[in-house]
Amino acid sequence: MTAAGRLPTLVVGGGIGGLATALALARAGRPVHVIEKSAEFGEIGAGLQLAPNAMHVLDHLGVLPEIGKHAVYPSRLVWMDAIAATRITEVDLGAAFKERYRHPYIVMHRSDLLSVLLDACRAERRITLETRREVAAIDDLGDGARARCADGTAYEADLLIGADGLHSTARRLFSDDAPIRDGYVAYRGAIPIERLSTHAGLDNVVMWVGPDMHFVQYPVRRGELYNQVAVFRSPRYSPLSEDWGTPDELDAHYAQTCDYIRGCLALMWRDRRWTMADRKPIARWTKNRIALMGDAAHPMYQYIAQGACQAIEDALALARLVAASPDDLPAALAAYEQARTRRTARVQITARAMGALFHLDGIGAVLRNEMMATRSAADYTMLDWLYGHRV
Repeated sequence: MTAAGRLPTLVVGGGIGGLATALALARAGRPVHVIEKSAEFGEIGAGLQLAPNAMHVLDHLGVLPEIGKHAVYPSRLVWMDAIAATRITEVDLGAAFKERYRHPYIVMHRSDLLSVLLDACRAERRITLETRREVAAIDDLGDGARARCADGTAYEADLLIGADGLHSTARRLFSDDAPIRDGYVAYRGAIPIERLSTHAGLDNVVMWVGPDMHFVQYPVRRGELYNQVAVFRSPRYSPLSEDWGTPDELDAHYAQTCDYIRGCLALMWRDRRWTMADRKPIARWTKNRIALMGDAAHPMYQYIAQGACQAIEDALALARLVAASPDDLPAALAAYEQARTRRTARVQITARAMGALFHLDGIGAVLRNEMMATRSAADYTMLDWLYGHRV
């Protein structure tokens, strides 16, 4: 079965990055069809952090008023020592931060952001949406592209955007690499906020760091829920087995942490774990009329909360460059690649480096804490390249 007609634009993947891309392209005047492999558009997981570099794009797309109905505006980003229960450093997210970066730092539920983007796409006459379409292969046709689905459906398009995540089918056109894992696993969950104490401040984003582990906490859904993420490195990790990172390992690893964290850990969900992975940066994301974006192009560890932010940046960069050269799509995609590959590679590499800093033990942890303790909460110089970026 072949889908009728040739599409101007096909976006493969209906997650946050795919919908943001569809919306940006449509707002720039281009018709877009989005296909998603799941039965419905949705996000698995709980919390999401959106820094000013992403908020700038979402503002451009006109969705900030709806996002504001779901968001929480934290006062600070706080680093805590998970063993000693002492404060290491913090970043003030108040007036000076907002003035410097022109947008706030927010946290919200992942599904709330996806719902806002989905509603905006449904209201956009240039966008059509389709579920239950799992892409098995993508063909480069030179003057277009073809997506072949597992059910036999095929789509041809003048422009194809691979927004299909960490395990991207579209990426196979550019690289035969595989996701890289080093034994870290995450347990996530959101609980009613009244079940938490006020330790470290319930209006903050709090990062507790310790040996081969970190624990993240912040409010979501207008402050009604409290998102918690427990990350640790499994001593049983093997690429040949799935029997690692289990709840008993979680409890054993976190037994070394302070009383407060152990109490919070008791409230965590245990029925599902997320194995953490990234890939090495690649120099080529585009070919003729095919382009990657988001995790398909630059999957990264969550350690600096930039995965969704970088996908959102991609969306606007891609839309603007396609709109600037609608009659020469290969040139537009080449310009998009040139504009985005170095920046996202830097973010990927920084995320890995920050993970190593979080997870130090012994004298390394002592030196980290002493070094970070000397900085001012209003010193944003190390963040300018990341949060101050404008597409």
